[in-house]
Amino acid sequence: MSQGNGLGALLLPVLLLLLVGFMFWSQRKRARVIQQIQSSLNVGDEVCTTSGLFGRITAMDEVVATLEVSPGTTVRFDRRAIATKVEPSTGGGSSSRPTPSPDETR
Repeated sequence: MSQGNGLGALLLPVLLLLLVGFMFWSQRKRARVIQQIQSSLNVGDEVCTTSGLFGRITAMDEVVATLEVSPGTTVRFDRRAIATKVEPSTGGGSSSRPTPSPDETR
């Protein structure tokens, strides 16, 4: 019975090490993705900040990015606050009339 008890005592520390290793690995992966986004930012890109504000980059330096959030309105943000690039929508196939619901088509 001492053999099974020794295996159980070894299993808990191994599982803890695997959990900590997975946490470090996933954090490093997330940091790498954020660094790629930050390094690919250019003036004219449509972006979304970490607070959910959408805008277009009008000026940028090493620390600050200036976003135009509406025509003539600019806001300064720390570059690290830019979370994602937003792909501009093509908008070619939409019409002004909403799609009818299944009940309306009967």
